[in-house]
Amino acid sequence: MRNLINFLLKYNYWFLFIVLEVASFVLLFRFNSYQQSTFFTSANVVVGAVYEVSGGISSYFHLKSVNEDLLDRNMALEQQITNLEKALREHQVDSVTVNSIKEIPQTDYQLFKARVIKNSLNQADNYITLDQGSSSGIRPEMGVVDGNGIVGIVYETSLSYSVVISVLNSKSNVSCKIVGSDYFGYLKWEHGDSRYAYLKDLPRHAEFNLGDTVVTSGFSTVFPEGIMVGTVDDMSDSHDGLSYLLKIKLATDFGKVSDVRVIARNGQQEQKELENKTTK
Repeated sequence: MRNLINFLLKYNYWFLFIVLEVASFVLLFRFNSYQQSTFFTSANVVVGAVYEVSGGISSYFHLKSVNEDLLDRNMALEQQITNLEKALREHQVDSVTVNSIKEIPQTDYQLFKARVIKNSLNQADNYITLDQGSSSGIRPEMGVVDGNGIVGIVYETSLSYSVVISVLNSKSNVSCKIVGSDYFGYLKWEHGDSRYAYLKDLPRHAEFNLGDTVVTSGFSTVFPEGIMVGTVDDMSDSHDGLSYLLKIKLATDFGKVSDVRVIARNGQQEQKELENKTTK
């Protein structure tokens, strides 16, 4: 207690100065409208800046959940569009039939959320590792997509992890078609640039234009019809001259793949077993 009293006595002039300064500022801003206005304006600027920074930080940490929600919505909308286009094609005999469509059938599939924890781009055979495995319901030969388009196919799973054959892999072979056409081919990556792959075996009589959209054909047990693949960037003849070879600009940016969805199609195993029996 004695030390506290000695401290106050030693610095009493400083304490008196601080008290007088505070009192003068209170009187200045309370009884002078100009100074009062200036003070509150400056305070608002500072507080606004603090709120802006804190809001930006909060938005950043909230961004992941927002992106995941947008990804789910985007995939749902894409599937609805595909179902609608398919229904319209099947019922376009006359307008009466088209107008009688009351319900668009739902595609039988489930989506599992996963995150990329390892990825490669520059190998001849690139693989992607996901942070979810068989305990989450993921199995080999399930399709993997992100918010932009196809990513690959599940190759192996453990309890907690999955290894995916990327589209950027010589083993990848995805059946695709050009939107508005029933002609299909097979998407293959020819090494090199991770932004491009090639659509092979497209018939010579197929009609298309540069810039046309390429989607999955649905002619497999892996991907439903209508999942985005990319756009036609260039064209040439196949080596034997019997079909087209299209250069496809991939919709997926494989250098930025992060949050993905794994597609489980109901009846996939049954279809695969039946097809395997017929090919033996």
